[in-house]
Amino acid sequence: MISFRESFVHYLDRRMFKILLLGIMSGFPWVLIGSALSLWLKEEGLSRSTIGFAGLIFGVYAINFLWAPLIDKLKIPFLTNKIGHRKSVITVMQLIILISLVLWSILDPNQNLFIIIAIGLAIALSSATQDITIDALRIEQIGKDERSSMAAGAAMAVVGWWTGYKVGGIIALYSAEILQNKGYENYWQITFIILTVVIVLCNIGLNFIPESNQERFKQQQEDDSKIADRIGSGSFSKLAAWFIGTVVNPLFSFFKKNGVSIGIGILTFIFLFKIGEAFLGRMSIVFYKEMGFSKGDIALYSKGIGWITTICFTLLGGLFAIRAGALKALFIAGIIMASTNLLFTLLYWTGKSELLFAIAVLFDDIAAAFATVAFVTFISLLVDRTYTATQYALLASIGTMGRTLLASSSGAMVDWLNGNWGLFFIITAIMVIPSLACLYIIKDKITFSEQNISSK
Repeated sequence: MISFRESFVHYLDRRMFKILLLGIMSGFPWVLIGSALSLWLKEEGLSRSTIGFAGLIFGVYAINFLWAPLIDKLKIPFLTNKIGHRKSVITVMQLIILISLVLWSILDPNQNLFIIIAIGLAIALSSATQDITIDALRIEQIGKDERSSMAAGAAMAVVGWWTGYKVGGIIALYSAEILQNKGYENYWQITFIILTVVIVLCNIGLNFIPESNQERFKQQQEDDSKIADRIGSGSFSKLAAWFIGTVVNPLFSFFKKNGVSIGIGILTFIFLFKIGEAFLGRMSIVFYKEMGFSKGDIALYSKGIGWITTICFTLLGGLFAIRAGALKALFIAGIIMASTNLLFTLLYWTGKSELLFAIAVLFDDIAAAFATVAFVTFISLLVDRTYTATQYALLASIGTMGRTLLASSSGAMVDWLNGNWGLFFIITAIMVIPSLACLYIIKDKITFSEQNISSK
């Protein structure tokens, strides 16, 4: 096992700061369709069930693998040649998100709920599409054999994601509260205009991230040529060859590498692992509001302090994944994740307490940090570099599918429990057990080894 000092030096690599920016760009849209939209609808008087089911827009993250093959090959006129394949896609998606925020700024939820949800869906689609590209660009910053750097990169990506999510949340919540206190009735609409500045700044930083596509494009062309030679000439044959090379080959590569049964086991674990965290996360801001905490309290404890602790423990989680391996990190993170959910039960049973609120958020962020960096490292090590975007999107989407589609019923569950938040959080803690059982069954048959994770 390498030393702590040898592990930490990977964070000083210049590439890690570029990966950090990519993570920020990935995390920020979740503020918009998660915290901001949920609280906006809550303060407009909509029910918990409505807010929960509005979260179905997150479902697009679960199916973005369907168009990921296109992202691996899509070239945007002018932009691709000007700034690069991956960066051109990210720039277009960022522009759509910016336009969506401007549209939100002129709408009233009570009169235009359907339109607001539709715009939220547009943000989610753009965010899910840019995530495909961001994850691919992040992985491609690291060499194939740099296993330790991959774990460090995963940690920096998670730090970036939480930075985008937490800092974006701080800006959104404090802006909304200040504007509300000053008497602005449309304080959320003005806040969305303020948030467009974040998008502009991120796109300026994107220009400083390098991109190289030649090796990947060359390998894809070779694979497509082999398929075309086998199928033959003709328009239909060309279409079939394109479909096989774009869609079938990435899937075949994954199952060829892992085997069908182990491949299915990996996908099952990924689907189940973070469901409990998603149930808690989807309803957490509604729970805080019902417990009597102000937007300022939520911004301070959940976003501000939570951001700092998340960064610290994500970096520590990355070091742990480098030294001990992703599999061991996943087991430990899962146990911690389930345990910390119970702190919210304690908060509900004891009543409003800023101290207990801060403690619950602190430990929840620690658990989420360890779990996410281990999870990202795990799936990053599984992908084939020829089909980076497609395979990573497939694996990440399977995980998101469990978190978004099932967690959309979180509000309905709280209503079914007659508002018994204590029991709700106990159930979310239990939800992690099936995933850990699945991982334990397949842990010795996964193709990458723990030794490879912790060595270059």
